[in-house]
Amino acid sequence: MAKAAKTAIKTKDQKSAAEAKNWSKVIRTVRSPKTGAYTFKESIVHKEKIKEFLGH
Repeated sequence: MAKAAKTAIKTKDQKSAAEAKNWSKVIRTVRSPKTGAYTFKESIVHKEKIKEFLGH
């Protein structure tokens, strides 16, 4: 029964799956001016705007 559910999920929303490939999770390190420690900022960004996100 689980195999049928997996197949239904794959074929049900192919358009959304194709659109999801245009997005990426981007992680950037940010240094705290107060303590000097590094933290991480992560976001889900469209693939065309990744350079803008990393460029500040």
